[in-house]
Amino acid sequence: MKEKSQYICTYTSPDGMTCGETAAHDDLCYWHDARRVKTEPELKARLEHFAQTDVSLQGLSLKQAQLEGVNLVHDGSKQGYDLRFTDFYRANLQNAHLFHADLRHSSLMKADLRGANLHCANLEGANLLGARFDDARLENVHWGHYLLQEQEAYQARARATRLDYFEQAEDIYRHLRRVLENQGLFEQAGYFFRREMVMRRYQMPLFSVPRVVSRVVDLFCGYGERPLRVILFSLFLILGFAVIFFLNGVNDGGQLLQLDTGKSFADNFFGFINAIYFSVVTFTTLGYGDITPIGLSRFFAATEAFMGSFTLALFVVVFV
Repeated sequence: MKEKSQYICTYTSPDGMTCGETAAHDDLCYWHDARRVKTEPELKARLEHFAQTDVSLQGLSLKQAQLEGVNLVHDGSKQGYDLRFTDFYRANLQNAHLFHADLRHSSLMKADLRGANLHCANLEGANLLGARFDDARLENVHWGHYLLQEQEAYQARARATRLDYFEQAEDIYRHLRRVLENQGLFEQAGYFFRREMVMRRYQMPLFSVPRVVSRVVDLFCGYGERPLRVILFSLFLILGFAVIFFLNGVNDGGQLLQLDTGKSFADNFFGFINAIYFSVVTFTTLGYGDITPIGLSRFFAATEAFMGSFTLALFVVVFV
């Protein structure tokens, strides 16, 4: 009774029970009381014991809790413990075992997760601002498509608030990218690098040159993380210049290779195929010399050759 008089808890369990109705729900009040900083001895063992009961673990208040090495693995179940909406603000979770834990919409703000096992954990919508993931096991973690701060930035109306969220999201993406790179998880690290660059772009003035250039690089190759875009862009250039050459005309062994409405469809079709061949040769700067540009086509050939050299070099860098 003395403990209950120290605070008032209005928590209601999923089955409709309130604090004070059973001893188990008195324990619920303790774990959900947001005003109590839990520093009691044997807190880790007490939480592990509480997790083994059938009571819901959603919405626990564990801010600043010392839980180093805590074992919250749901043994004998394919699903991890449901820790959604749990407050781990500044909690010490070093070397914690959180395999397959459901941490959606939880607060891990400034939590210390160094060395923790988060394999297969679900962190979608979690607040990861200031959280430390160095040496944590992060294989197959579900992060969600966008981090919480990025989602809030899109919803914010005030520009200052929006920029602040973009800056926070950039910091989180950068930290996660570095941690994942150190662990050799390059695919996920590459995605976070691209989101980091997008967040940096959104902090730039809307019509500034750096923002426009950044957007072009994103469209062109996804900041180096999407080589397929370079291939598609190359095909687009080759076909586009082939149409230009076919319309303006090129010299094919002394004969004019150009669209002629007086010829049959088959003749024009094979003529366009030759224009594609000339465009490929120009794009790759092979320069066989069997087909040569004339008139205005010379300018377009020089332009395609320059863009082709740049694109092929960029593809090699991006692919590697």
